[in-house]
Amino acid sequence: MSAHKVNAEGLTEDRLLGGRLRLLQPDRGARVSTDTLLLAACVQPLPGERVIEAGSGSGGAALCLAARCPDALITGIDMDRDMVDLASRNAALNDFQDRVSFLEARVTERPALLPRGHFDHAMANPPYFEDQTSFASPAEMRARAFIDREARLADWVAFCLDMVRERGSVSFIHRADRLDELIALLYGRAGEIVIQPLWPRAGLPAKRVIVQARKG
Repeated sequence: MSAHKVNAEGLTEDRLLGGRLRLLQPDRGARVSTDTLLLAACVQPLPGERVIEAGSGSGGAALCLAARCPDALITGIDMDRDMVDLASRNAALNDFQDRVSFLEARVTERPALLPRGHFDHAMANPPYFEDQTSFASPAEMRARAFIDREARLADWVAFCLDMVRERGSVSFIHRADRLDELIALLYGRAGEIVIQPLWPRAGLPAKRVIVQARKG
Protein backbone atom coordinates (compact mmCIF):
# COMPACT_ATOMS: atom_id res chain seq x y z
CA MET A 1 0.00 0.00 0.00
CA SER A 2 1.40 3.38 -0.97
CA ALA A 3 0.27 6.63 0.65
CA HIS A 4 -0.02 10.13 -0.78
CA LYS A 5 -0.15 13.51 0.89
CA VAL A 6 -3.10 14.61 3.02
CA ASN A 7 -5.68 16.69 1.17
CA ALA A 8 -7.81 19.59 2.44
CA GLU A 9 -10.43 17.12 3.78
CA GLY A 10 -7.86 15.35 5.95
CA LEU A 11 -7.83 12.33 3.63
CA THR A 12 -5.03 10.43 1.97
CA GLU A 13 -5.39 8.63 -1.34
CA ASP A 14 -3.75 5.23 -1.08
CA ARG A 15 -3.11 2.51 -3.63
CA LEU A 16 -3.89 -1.10 -2.79
CA LEU A 17 -3.41 -4.40 -4.61
CA GLY A 18 -0.34 -3.27 -6.45
CA GLY A 19 -1.94 0.01 -7.48
CA ARG A 20 -5.12 -1.53 -8.91
CA LEU A 21 -7.35 0.01 -6.23
CA ARG A 22 -7.54 3.65 -5.16
CA LEU A 23 -8.77 4.36 -1.64
CA LEU A 24 -9.51 7.65 0.10
CA GLN A 25 -9.28 7.28 3.86
CA PRO A 26 -8.81 9.50 6.91
CA ASP A 27 -5.23 10.45 7.67
CA ARG A 28 -6.09 10.05 11.36
CA GLY A 29 -8.46 7.42 12.64
CA ALA A 30 -9.55 4.06 11.27
CA ARG A 31 -7.38 3.10 8.30
CA VAL A 32 -6.98 0.01 6.18
CA SER A 33 -4.60 -2.54 7.68
CA THR A 34 -3.27 -5.97 6.81
CA ASP A 35 -6.31 -7.37 8.64
CA THR A 36 -8.56 -5.63 6.10
CA LEU A 37 -6.74 -7.18 3.16
CA LEU A 38 -6.67 -10.66 4.69
CA LEU A 39 -10.41 -10.54 5.40
CA ALA A 40 -11.15 -9.64 1.79
CA ALA A 41 -8.81 -12.37 0.53
CA CYS A 42 -10.48 -15.19 2.48
CA VAL A 43 -13.98 -14.82 0.97
CA GLN A 44 -14.59 -16.76 -2.24
CA PRO A 45 -17.90 -15.75 -3.88
CA LEU A 46 -19.07 -17.39 -7.09
CA PRO A 47 -20.17 -15.17 -10.00
CA GLY A 48 -23.40 -13.37 -9.15
CA GLU A 49 -23.30 -14.17 -5.44
CA ARG A 50 -24.04 -11.50 -2.84
CA VAL A 51 -21.64 -10.52 -0.06
CA ILE A 52 -22.25 -8.25 2.93
CA GLU A 53 -19.57 -6.67 5.07
CA ALA A 54 -20.47 -5.52 8.57
CA GLY A 55 -18.46 -2.49 9.68
CA SER A 56 -17.18 -1.51 6.26
CA GLY A 57 -15.46 1.77 7.21
CA SER A 58 -13.98 3.49 4.18
CA GLY A 59 -14.73 0.40 2.08
CA GLY A 60 -11.28 -1.18 1.95
CA ALA A 61 -12.26 -4.86 2.34
CA ALA A 62 -15.40 -4.61 0.20
CA LEU A 63 -13.56 -2.88 -2.62
CA CYS A 64 -10.57 -5.24 -2.50
CA LEU A 65 -13.02 -8.11 -2.82
CA ALA A 66 -14.75 -6.35 -5.72
CA ALA A 67 -11.42 -5.91 -7.49
CA ARG A 68 -10.67 -9.62 -7.15
CA CYS A 69 -14.19 -10.89 -7.91
CA PRO A 70 -15.69 -8.69 -10.65
CA ASP A 71 -18.96 -10.65 -10.79
CA ALA A 72 -19.82 -10.45 -7.07
CA LEU A 73 -22.43 -8.05 -5.68
CA ILE A 74 -21.20 -6.46 -2.47
CA THR A 75 -22.93 -4.42 0.24
CA GLY A 76 -21.18 -2.75 3.15
CA ILE A 77 -22.80 -1.32 6.28
CA ASP A 78 -21.35 1.05 8.83
CA MET A 79 -22.87 3.06 11.68
CA ASP A 80 -20.88 6.19 10.74
CA ARG A 81 -22.61 8.27 8.07
CA ASP A 82 -19.38 10.01 7.10
CA MET A 83 -17.65 6.68 6.52
CA VAL A 84 -20.58 5.41 4.46
CA ASP A 85 -20.33 8.50 2.26
CA LEU A 86 -16.56 8.08 1.94
CA ALA A 87 -16.90 4.39 1.04
CA SER A 88 -19.45 5.31 -1.62
CA ARG A 89 -16.98 7.84 -3.04
CA ASN A 90 -14.35 5.13 -3.13
CA ALA A 91 -16.68 2.78 -5.00
CA ALA A 92 -17.23 5.47 -7.64
CA LEU A 93 -13.52 6.30 -7.71
CA ASN A 94 -12.87 2.73 -8.84
CA ASP A 95 -15.94 2.43 -11.10
CA PHE A 96 -17.47 -0.19 -8.81
CA GLN A 97 -20.65 1.74 -7.97
CA ASP A 98 -22.84 -0.60 -10.06
CA ARG A 99 -21.99 -3.62 -7.94
CA VAL A 100 -20.76 -2.25 -4.60
CA SER A 101 -23.00 -0.19 -2.32
CA PHE A 102 -22.78 1.10 1.24
CA LEU A 103 -25.55 1.75 3.77
CA GLU A 104 -25.74 3.39 7.18
CA ALA A 105 -26.79 0.68 9.63
CA ARG A 106 -25.79 -0.98 12.89
CA VAL A 107 -25.25 -4.66 13.58
CA THR A 108 -27.76 -4.38 16.43
CA GLU A 109 -30.48 -3.46 13.92
CA ARG A 110 -32.22 -5.33 11.11
CA PRO A 111 -32.73 -2.70 8.38
CA ALA A 112 -35.67 -3.25 6.03
CA LEU A 113 -33.31 -2.95 3.06
CA LEU A 114 -31.35 -5.96 4.33
CA PRO A 115 -33.74 -8.94 4.61
CA ARG A 116 -32.60 -12.03 6.48
CA GLY A 117 -30.99 -14.68 4.35
CA HIS A 118 -30.44 -12.35 1.40
CA PHE A 119 -26.68 -12.87 1.10
CA ASP A 120 -24.44 -15.79 0.21
CA HIS A 121 -21.49 -14.58 2.29
CA ALA A 122 -20.91 -12.23 5.21
CA MET A 123 -17.60 -10.89 6.47
CA ALA A 124 -16.59 -8.70 9.39
CA ASN A 125 -13.62 -7.35 11.31
CA PRO A 126 -15.38 -6.63 14.63
CA PRO A 127 -13.86 -4.24 17.19
CA TYR A 128 -11.17 -6.10 19.07
CA PHE A 129 -11.83 -4.80 22.60
CA GLU A 130 -14.91 -4.89 24.80
CA ASP A 131 -14.61 -1.50 26.49
CA GLN A 132 -12.64 1.70 26.35
CA THR A 133 -10.43 0.70 29.30
CA SER A 134 -8.80 -1.94 27.09
CA PHE A 135 -7.49 0.41 24.44
CA ALA A 136 -6.78 4.12 24.54
CA SER A 137 -6.70 5.99 21.25
CA PRO A 138 -6.19 9.70 20.69
CA ALA A 139 -8.49 9.57 17.66
CA GLU A 140 -12.19 8.95 18.27
CA MET A 141 -12.67 7.28 14.88
CA ARG A 142 -9.81 4.89 15.60
CA ALA A 143 -11.23 4.13 19.03
CA ARG A 144 -14.62 3.29 17.51
CA ALA A 145 -12.93 0.83 15.17
CA PHE A 146 -11.18 -1.00 18.03
CA ILE A 147 -13.68 -0.84 20.91
CA ASP A 148 -17.13 -2.39 21.33
CA ARG A 149 -19.19 0.45 22.78
CA GLU A 150 -22.66 -0.28 21.44
CA ALA A 151 -22.37 -3.88 20.19
CA ARG A 152 -20.72 -7.01 21.50
CA LEU A 153 -19.06 -9.76 19.53
CA ALA A 154 -22.30 -11.73 19.91
CA ASP A 155 -24.15 -8.99 18.00
CA TRP A 156 -21.66 -9.11 15.11
CA VAL A 157 -21.92 -12.89 14.83
CA ALA A 158 -25.72 -12.84 15.07
CA PHE A 159 -25.98 -10.15 12.38
CA CYS A 160 -23.75 -12.02 9.94
CA LEU A 161 -25.60 -15.29 10.47
CA ASP A 162 -28.97 -13.57 10.04
CA MET A 163 -27.89 -11.98 6.78
CA VAL A 164 -26.75 -15.16 4.99
CA ARG A 165 -28.86 -17.94 3.52
CA GLU A 166 -28.75 -21.49 4.82
CA ARG A 167 -25.29 -22.91 4.01
CA GLY A 168 -24.03 -19.37 3.40
CA SER A 169 -20.55 -18.55 4.67
CA VAL A 170 -19.51 -16.18 7.46
CA SER A 171 -15.92 -14.96 7.83
CA PHE A 172 -14.38 -13.06 10.72
CA ILE A 173 -10.91 -11.78 11.54
CA HIS A 174 -10.34 -11.21 15.22
CA ARG A 175 -7.92 -11.41 18.13
CA ALA A 176 -6.49 -14.89 18.62
CA ASP A 177 -7.10 -14.68 22.37
CA ARG A 178 -10.86 -14.35 21.73
CA LEU A 179 -11.04 -17.45 19.55
CA ASP A 180 -12.87 -19.51 22.20
CA GLU A 181 -15.54 -16.84 22.50
CA LEU A 182 -16.01 -16.64 18.75
CA ILE A 183 -16.29 -20.43 18.37
CA ALA A 184 -18.79 -20.58 21.23
CA LEU A 185 -20.99 -18.00 19.49
CA LEU A 186 -21.02 -20.12 16.33
CA TYR A 187 -21.75 -23.38 18.19
CA GLY A 188 -25.05 -24.93 17.15
CA ARG A 189 -25.64 -22.29 14.50
CA ALA A 190 -22.86 -22.93 11.98
CA GLY A 191 -20.56 -25.77 10.98
CA GLU A 192 -17.62 -26.63 8.72
CA ILE A 193 -15.58 -24.23 10.84
CA VAL A 194 -12.12 -23.40 9.49
CA ILE A 195 -9.56 -21.62 11.67
CA GLN A 196 -6.50 -19.88 10.24
CA PRO A 197 -4.06 -18.42 12.78
CA LEU A 198 -2.05 -15.44 11.61
CA TRP A 199 1.46 -15.24 13.01
CA PRO A 200 3.36 -11.92 13.04
CA ARG A 201 6.59 -13.85 12.33
CA ALA A 202 8.16 -17.23 12.97
CA GLY A 203 8.50 -18.19 16.62
CA LEU A 204 5.82 -15.81 17.90
CA PRO A 205 2.27 -16.75 18.90
CA ALA A 206 -0.61 -15.80 16.62
CA LYS A 207 -2.18 -12.42 17.40
CA ARG A 208 -5.00 -12.65 14.86
CA VAL A 209 -7.14 -15.47 13.59
CA ILE A 210 -9.50 -15.88 10.66
CA VAL A 211 -12.57 -17.99 11.41
CA GLN A 212 -14.92 -19.14 8.64
CA ALA A 213 -18.05 -21.26 8.93
CA ARG A 214 -21.24 -22.20 7.08
CA LYS A 215 -24.67 -21.41 8.48
CA GLY A 216 -26.77 -24.32 9.58
